[in-house]
Amino acid sequence: MLTRSILSFVLALVLVSPASPAAAQSTVFLVRHAERADSSPGASPTMGADPDLSEAGKARAESLAKLLKDAHITAIFVTEYKRTQQTAAPLANALGLEVKVVPSKNTPELVKQVKAEKGNVLVIGHSNSVPDVIKGLGVSTPLTIGDDDFDNLFIVSQGTPASLLRLHYR
Repeated sequence: MLTRSILSFVLALVLVSPASPAAAQSTVFLVRHAERADSSPGASPTMGADPDLSEAGKARAESLAKLLKDAHITAIFVTEYKRTQQTAAPLANALGLEVKVVPSKNTPELVKQVKAEKGNVLVIGHSNSVPDVIKGLGVSTPLTIGDDDFDNLFIVSQGTPASLLRLHYR
């Protein structure tokens, strides 16, 4: 597990890399929503529900906001579900940004909108959609996010080819 200072250093390197065609492109940060109130370790969540975040999920959302507050995020994309919107809320509030809602089943539209952004972007999705968005951004590395995995922070540097960095945060 990376400490906050090491993670901040890595983010600074990603954001302040030497000038090159790839550096002129935006950086996309992707996370799965934080922990759901209706799930517990080892148990299957009720997938038809639209639960709020648990206390652990709220704490993780606050941690994400602290981690990315200086990442020059200019747009935040979420789905129609409360858990993605609640995960985004602390950072959106801190930055004064309005989140952009794209239906969870419309990954091609989300990828299109993310690619159209000129600044750094945060995408908050689901265990089944984040890998598809990463693939849509040009990363060929296959990814799987487990049902109990909430600590992944994926960083996609747009360019030719796109590159992926996978970190973990608390």
